[in-house]
Amino acid sequence: MSKIEAKAEVTGSVWKILAVVGSRLEAGDTIMILESMKMEIPVMAEDGGTLVALSVAEGEAVREGQVVAVLED
Repeated sequence: MSKIEAKAEVTGSVWKILAVVGSRLEAGDTIMILESMKMEIPVMAEDGGTLVALSVAEGEAVREGQVVAVLED
């Protein structure tokens, strides 16, 4: 199995986590929503797979390019 890393596209904070570890996601499904400068930015699965890890929690600060979730296909 290959790992797929979902990364934050902006520096901000985790506003809401929508996906649960162990769930099957399709390409384009929203994993979480980041908040940056009062804007909501979704972090989406680029490819389908099973969500195996979340590396952040709601309210936590993230930086651009940081891995926030890992999926396996």
